[in-house]
Amino acid sequence: MIYDQEDYLQLSGLQHFAFCRRQWALIHIEQQWQDNLRTVEGDLLHRRAHDEDFRERRGNTLILRGLSVASPTLGISGKCDVVEFYRDPAGIPLHQEEGLWRPFPVEYKRGMPKDHNSDELQLCAQAICLEEMLCCTIQEGALFYGETRRRVNVPFTLPLRQQVHTMVEEMHQLYRRGYTPQVKPFKGCSACSLRELCLPMLKKAKKVDDYLRQAMEDEV
Repeated sequence: MIYDQEDYLQLSGLQHFAFCRRQWALIHIEQQWQDNLRTVEGDLLHRRAHDEDFRERRGNTLILRGLSVASPTLGISGKCDVVEFYRDPAGIPLHQEEGLWRPFPVEYKRGMPKDHNSDELQLCAQAICLEEMLCCTIQEGALFYGETRRRVNVPFTLPLRQQVHTMVEEMHQLYRRGYTPQVKPFKGCSACSLRELCLPMLKKAKKVDDYLRQAMEDEV
């Protein structure tokens, strides 16, 4: 399937969706947002990474920041924090550059590696966009975590690519319906910036009819 540009969703939303479908819907369908310390620190980190005027050469490496990307087959668009291009005889030509180059996307994250793969999915989606735009195959990229100051290499395996396609299609389906999933509390709720808007603890409260039924039984 090929999506029209007016139907593109935000690439960055894939990370929200993988973490919590309700969080994604609150942000991208209902247009709600609320900052906390984590989101502010993350925004500052990405502002530095998205300096579109930044173009650096280090020997046989060309570094670009804030590169706009899109995928007609996924129906998403966004920006890559950093794309490093390495001289490689098996690479691809670049406009206004001599030789052949191999792209390597790098995504910056403020915290530490997570116990779920939302970061890896976002990075893989960036790679798929780059592949469609540059007519190439990208085998791997990297996640840079601010707290550890280290990179974690991410191979773009077939299962990871398939998960990206499956999740993005589900995002499109929910977006077309304008549907916000119901609350499903989990341990990640405590750190979510939308906790006060989502109110996950209400899910644990008794329903009104259950409360009234219990009250009537207690009176008997």
